[in-house]
Amino acid sequence: MSELSINTTQNVNINFTVASVGHRILAYCLDLLVKVAYAIVIYYLFFYLLGLNKFMTGMDPWSQRSIIFLFYSPVIFYTLILESLLEGQTLGKKILKIKVVKIDGYQASFGDYLMRWIFRIVDVNFSGGVVGLISIIVTDKSQRLGDMTAGTSVITLKNDISINHTILEEINTDYIPTYPSVIKLSDNDARIIKETFTMARINRDYNVIQKLKYKVEEVTGIKNQSGNDEDFIKTILKDYNFYTQRM
Repeated sequence: MSELSINTTQNVNINFTVASVGHRILAYCLDLLVKVAYAIVIYYLFFYLLGLNKFMTGMDPWSQRSIIFLFYSPVIFYTLILESLLEGQTLGKKILKIKVVKIDGYQASFGDYLMRWIFRIVDVNFSGGVVGLISIIVTDKSQRLGDMTAGTSVITLKNDISINHTILEEINTDYIPTYPSVIKLSDNDARIIKETFTMARINRDYNVIQKLKYKVEEVTGIKNQSGNDEDFIKTILKDYNFYTQRM
């Protein structure tokens, strides 16, 4: 998956993961199922059970088309309405946790969603999705023609970063810290300690773990009370998170 860097109005760069082609297609299929289900329900209730088609028999063709359009307009405007109301998401996108965003950092407007909806005629309807698919694959920001015109892209909201990629440690609510002096460490110190410790454990480099223990003792003035270097580093990280999360 490619990255999308958005520069916000506050000149802050935010990196997002662009939604994959597979997720976008699956979201489209889910939305299609919703629209088909709606159309079937409307037909069964109004045209089959209530006999609306018989009522329309004596009407002129324009009146008949107008009534049909009225009942099925939610299917036609489905994407436009939901993306506008749900801030860039349809039901399918919401389930797949993907979203339409502006690539300039602003919130997408109704006009942006309208432009995307209009270009669906070319991207999806007339071409069977081929034009939109090719455009998403070949563009840097994974944009179909509607996205390029509206200045939008589709990102994933899924957070693939686990707790192991941060300075956070899982601690129980009844956790009792051992070393109050860990507050001498900074977030950057804690992050370096965790990254170094994690890699050393993976590589079974106990020499690095021992050096890391000495460095922590030097910086914080704490002495290892456990006798085990690994347990000491684990406790340091948990204690650090215990105190900093409560500040």
